[in-house]
Amino acid sequence: MTGNRPVQVRPAGRHALLVELPDAERTGAFHAELLRRRAAGTLPPVEEIVPGARTVLLDGVPHPDDLARRITGWDMPARASDEGPAVEIPIRYDGPDLDRVAALWQVGVDEVGARHSSYTYRVAFCGFAPGFGYLTGLPEALHVPRHDTPRTRVPAGAVGLAGPYSAVYPRVTPGGWQLIGTMPDPAPLWDLTRDEPALLTPGTRVRFVAESGTP
Repeated sequence: MTGNRPVQVRPAGRHALLVELPDAERTGAFHAELLRRRAAGTLPPVEEIVPGARTVLLDGVPHPDDLARRITGWDMPARASDEGPAVEIPIRYDGPDLDRVAALWQVGVDEVGARHSSYTYRVAFCGFAPGFGYLTGLPEALHVPRHDTPRTRVPAGAVGLAGPYSAVYPRVTPGGWQLIGTMPDPAPLWDLTRDEPALLTPGTRVRFVAESGTP
């Protein structure tokens, strides 16, 4: 694998490996490569592949030492920007932190939605709550901090920013992200009647589409 810091492959119990990568981009590329090799039938047996911010857990590996040796020798191609499934998320830019985010971005309030919806995001990993996907794609200049004190109640459908991530809250929870908008109907984010309950799975591309009448 190429990069300033080599991939680290560590044992995690008797039949799992924790793969540590230098950054989120290469973590996403590694996850995509695992899926490609699995689809092609060239990946040794692995029961579960779980991506994180800069790690990927491989669980249910019959021969972890053998797979670890193979992984460190892989040539990892960059992921194409149009690779993977895509979904559109309708959004109203009406969040309570619009003014704060506009100040941090040094733009007018009306420009926050225009900028946020101009990028294509990708689900890096899932966590925090069922259906909650961490979306990468904002340029570093637009990364914003979390609130020092989280809100005790963030409504379902709230669209937030924190650090390098954007996300949509699938359900009511506490949360410390900067809230800039609302997905009018968040029910599709987590639907137990589907074969795949989560709408936003790792690798999915996401576009936010502003509803009429919002910036």
